[in-house]
Amino acid sequence: MAFTEIADRVWVARYEWFDVNVTLVGGDRGLLVVDTHASDLAARAVIDDVRRLGAALGGPGVVGIVNTHEHFDHTFGNGAFRAAYGDLPIHAHEVAAERTVSAGERIKRLYDAQPDDPHRDEVRATEIVPADRTFSSAVTLDLGDRAVELVHPGRGHTGGDLVLRVPDVDVLLAGDLVEESMVRDGVPGFGGDCYPLEWPHSLDIVLSLTTSSTVVVPGHGAPVDREFVEDQRNAIGIVAQTIRDLAARGVRLEDALGATEWPYPREELADAVRRGYEQLPRSEKRLPLA
Repeated sequence: MAFTEIADRVWVARYEWFDVNVTLVGGDRGLLVVDTHASDLAARAVIDDVRRLGAALGGPGVVGIVNTHEHFDHTFGNGAFRAAYGDLPIHAHEVAAERTVSAGERIKRLYDAQPDDPHRDEVRATEIVPADRTFSSAVTLDLGDRAVELVHPGRGHTGGDLVLRVPDVDVLLAGDLVEESMVRDGVPGFGGDCYPLEWPHSLDIVLSLTTSSTVVVPGHGAPVDREFVEDQRNAIGIVAQTIRDLAARGVRLEDALGATEWPYPREELADAVRRGYEQLPRSEKRLPLA
């Protein structure tokens, strides 16, 4: 069975494509699906795994979806789940919901230019279905005998990141605010829509929602503990502070990556540095050094 129970009625499945996690949180009203994989076709395989688990449990089926952010590897299965289970509510932060279609269309254009990618056709064929239940700061979802909390801790991996907390079992689903997967050597996803200067502060909020015993499920890779999140927060904090220091010294953007040491490989940080320079207020920048 693809899903592994990591706490009472919390199951996680890791799928090889992107090493992405799909999580189920169960209550007596049914199952909440957190993230839905990267295409309609991929989501149908997830649904088969969900149904096998549901048959073993003998309880109600899926009653809702949560997208931890807008990226296609977490949202492109939304339509398949609705086709399988009816007009499910899809929950996300308001920014993520607003950006899901544009982010998905951008990815489709990238796959258009990759004719040899084995997943090209399934990504291009997927209907993009954004969330229709949104919030700005925090909201609680009622699963009957269990409540789960959705919290927007701030911007980081994207502008619409959320974490989901299951307080009765001390589990926190962190989405891509936390990265463990060895597919990326544990490097956080500093993409073209990240907020590297704010990310450490957002993780401070995430850490405030944890205890020494919390199981943290990242968007990709194996579950981790609070210490792992602290270490990653500190490394991202070094990235943010280094960007500030370089800009304050007048180092040009095109020279920044090679100007100092970084906690992650330079080739993974081009977008982080560019975005950081763009997001710095003028007061923190000096004129470029000649």
